[in-house]
Amino acid sequence: MATERELSEFLRSVERKAFKRALYHVRDEEAALDIVQDSMMKLAEHYGDKPADELPMLFQRILSNSTLDWFRRRKTRNAIFSNLSDFEGPEGEGEFDLLETFPQSQESIDEDSPEVSTSRKETLLQIEEALMDLPPRQREAFLLRYWEDLDVAETAAAMGCSEGSVKTHCSRAVHTLAQALRAKGIRL
Repeated sequence: MATERELSEFLRSVERKAFKRALYHVRDEEAALDIVQDSMMKLAEHYGDKPADELPMLFQRILSNSTLDWFRRRKTRNAIFSNLSDFEGPEGEGEFDLLETFPQSQESIDEDSPEVSTSRKETLLQIEEALMDLPPRQREAFLLRYWEDLDVAETAAAMGCSEGSVKTHCSRAVHTLAQALRAKGIRL
């Protein structure tokens, strides 16, 4: 059984990655924050008595389900209120900047020339755009495997699909990303 301290440390360790993952899916900071907070609450309420080594997989699954629930609620709400967009603020508000999330040491800031820094920022923005253009399941598989660093079996469990599906989604995502970035002149 995970102690309260272990649960708290686990949640603290995954909060940023979970937020970024949710944000990549829903593309709305407030919604992503709500999804992550709901997921953390569900983990603490329903699975706080599980062993600490089971928490990562449980949390990934809860986060995936919470994200799917958000999309379902949104689809239902949009079906009921066809003009819901009239009540939303103008597009582009609260845009997420991937570059702000990368911690940088003072040394790396001092060493980079303005040209290198600008080039790196442009490249990261193009990578983020290409990632956002992936189909949702490919993006989810890619982020779980390469962002969350889960293995194929863990990713399949988190996504609720077979390991073969995970491999297919990841392969297609990598191919699509590589093709999109090559078209923009980026070679990694």
